[in-house]
Amino acid sequence: MISRLAIFGATGDLTARYLLPGLAALHAAGHLGDGFFMAGAGRERWDSGEFQRWAAEQLDRHAGHLPASARQAIVSASRYYQADVTDPASVAPVVAGDEPVAAYLALPPAVFGEDLHDAIELNRLLAEVVPEQAVFRVDHFLAMTTVQNLLGTRLANRVLEPIWNTAHIAEIDITWEESLALEGRAGYYDGAGALKDMLQNHLLQILCLIAMEPPVSLGERDLRDRKMDVLRSVRPLTDADITRRTRRARYTAGRIGDRQVPAYADEDGVDPARRTETFAEVELELDNWRWPGTIFRLRTGKAMRGDRKEVAVRFRPVPHLPFGHTGEELPNVLRFGLEPEDLTLELTGIGARAGALAPLTLTTRLDPPELSAYGQLLLDVLNGNAALSIRGDEAEESWRVLTPVLSAWSKDLVPLEEYPAGSDGPAAR
Repeated sequence: MISRLAIFGATGDLTARYLLPGLAALHAAGHLGDGFFMAGAGRERWDSGEFQRWAAEQLDRHAGHLPASARQAIVSASRYYQADVTDPASVAPVVAGDEPVAAYLALPPAVFGEDLHDAIELNRLLAEVVPEQAVFRVDHFLAMTTVQNLLGTRLANRVLEPIWNTAHIAEIDITWEESLALEGRAGYYDGAGALKDMLQNHLLQILCLIAMEPPVSLGERDLRDRKMDVLRSVRPLTDADITRRTRRARYTAGRIGDRQVPAYADEDGVDPARRTETFAEVELELDNWRWPGTIFRLRTGKAMRGDRKEVAVRFRPVPHLPFGHTGEELPNVLRFGLEPEDLTLELTGIGARAGALAPLTLTTRLDPPELSAYGQLLLDVLNGNAALSIRGDEAEESWRVLTPVLSAWSKDLVPLEEYPAGSDGPAAR
């Protein structure tokens, strides 16, 4: 296990909210030894004492549920370096030493690139420095218990695999809607938007786990080869497809619960001329043996009425009902709740009135995971386990899938709709 971690961008929001708490959780669970050391690098003119005080404040704020001893251990194990990531001379001291070091680049997309061309160039540069096996393109969604449970439920239950295909499944909705608005993230979000922030990475990865063929093992090669098969099978979108099968919108002023939310265009740090979307929806189809005709709908939105974070597998209706016309015919739905973590199966049975159909819902809540998603990712990185990271060709193929959408949207082939904050999104069309 690697005992030295260097975080570039160590004073940013990602480190404060996720990486520091993830490390504290690892220490509390006994995964980090006494020799663990963290080098934090950032642009602030701080010394190690200032960084440690800041880190302690962030841990108290975001990881107060963890033992004080674990939080203090991470603070004490840290040292700060002022560094410019574009200057090799200032980066060298951060990673200097004889022992192996894992470098976590908690940096904005502008540093690494934001499109297919940049992804190809970054992969080329990485290949000149380190082997692919040493590169961890992390996506914390892949470490979420419920996302991993997509595979567990699919592959460990014989009852599902025979019907996990287009003959029985009409649509699969992958949804991440949240009531949170911009929350001070204009510096990042206004340059990205909903499509890049959620669909291009997180939701496409979930699609891969849902749609892929059963792997020989969950080792890094077998799992990632099968995900790559899915990405390569996504039917290319034409401009005509994009106008029919994609939507984009941004929220206007509204009320979410007891708080008034300003319009996105009026948020601090937002440039309205960018026409950045806060809602995105894309329908995809796969050209392969298992899924022709099934619609995969990826949808995300901010400042919505409430949180809806789930994968909904919608089965086709039965070919014939021998019950006459009493009751409502409802196709079966299997829902994987991502937050909160639960599993729901919506069936149809006989209600209180003989012969009348009625909904029958079976739900179970999943036990909370030992580690947060970021805690699990950090553990995998330190242990050299790349199964839950994204391979270079996967990253490029994900961009290939959605680059036509980005291009069409930049030419305004799809209108930028609006929806009030606190609503269910743009009106149905």
